[in-house]
Amino acid sequence: MNKNKLRKIPYTKPSITELEVQYATDAAANGWGERCYDYIVRFEESFKAHLGVNYAIATSSCTGALHLGMHALGIGPGDEVIMADTNWIATAAPIVHLGATPVFVDILPDSWCLDPEQVEEAITPKTKAIVAVHLYGNLCDMDALMAIGERHGIPVIEDAAEAVGSTYHGKRAGSMGLFGAFSFHGTKTITTGEGGMFVTNDPDLYEHVLTLSNHGRARGQIKQFWPDMVGFKYKMSNVQAAIGCAQMVRIQDLIDEKRSIFHLYSNALSKLPLDMNPEPSGCVNGYWMPTFVANRNSKFSRDVLLLKLKSQGIDARVFFWPLSTVNGVGRKAFDFPYFSSYAANSALNLPSSFGLSYDEISSISAIVADYFLSIED
Repeated sequence: MNKNKLRKIPYTKPSITELEVQYATDAAANGWGERCYDYIVRFEESFKAHLGVNYAIATSSCTGALHLGMHALGIGPGDEVIMADTNWIATAAPIVHLGATPVFVDILPDSWCLDPEQVEEAITPKTKAIVAVHLYGNLCDMDALMAIGERHGIPVIEDAAEAVGSTYHGKRAGSMGLFGAFSFHGTKTITTGEGGMFVTNDPDLYEHVLTLSNHGRARGQIKQFWPDMVGFKYKMSNVQAAIGCAQMVRIQDLIDEKRSIFHLYSNALSKLPLDMNPEPSGCVNGYWMPTFVANRNSKFSRDVLLLKLKSQGIDARVFFWPLSTVNGVGRKAFDFPYFSSYAANSALNLPSSFGLSYDEISSISAIVADYFLSIED
């Protein structure tokens, strides 16, 4: 493909069809008064059926869903929450806002998700939760983490913001912990523009979070404008939920396209000195963001490759920075060097927009391959 014919390629964008426009238009025109929650309820029902969980609450963001769930668990000042050092700030922010301290353990070099052995070593009497973030669609070792949580009486929370379409031995990401949280930001596999979802199988936790999510007004409270507790306003709008409902009609096609994009990259880059998103036996990776980490013995420069891609109108993303390097966020559990620091400077997220063509993926892969060839001895 002639590089001069390449359109500008964003690292990601959603798939919006006439169905999403139709549903959103109906919500905007008719979703008021008695119908103001119709699409929200429909979206919650559809999403929980997809996951195979008992309860779902649509929220304004994944961060909001995490905040609600953590607040309901009583996490607060003096407490600690263990999570991986490689993460976006959105996972740590609710912990900090609640007055607790994020404690960062390293990621595994193969999955880029938190290391279960380090998780167990980092547990103290102050530990109140473990957050398992399924990074870029990659899955945490949930059997090991759930066993650790059970041994120590500590709940495991799943941040599945990036893991729609990923399954762990037959169970969908986000459905295994005490609660799960999802993101429907415009960059995600399914989108509502902005938005999230809280999911759980625990009826008491569900009722608590449901109350918190609506300014503390309990379901069934007949006294008008009476809050039963101080809550939050993290609700999703009916128009956003309408878009989500349309996305759910198409969800398997969207997951399949993400997986197809990844496999085109994987095949094209298979002979280069790098590792891409893994898919362990018994698991399915939703491949939200095709990512590679360059081998340690290469002379890879993330910034040089970013510039080469940008010069051709191609956007790529850096790997998440270690949160332990951000002032005031939390602390490392251990003093030794983390793999997270290496990965942050030696990895890239490749474009995975819906509608990305075979020729475009081939062109992007060729630029990556040519760069690696240029740095060989």
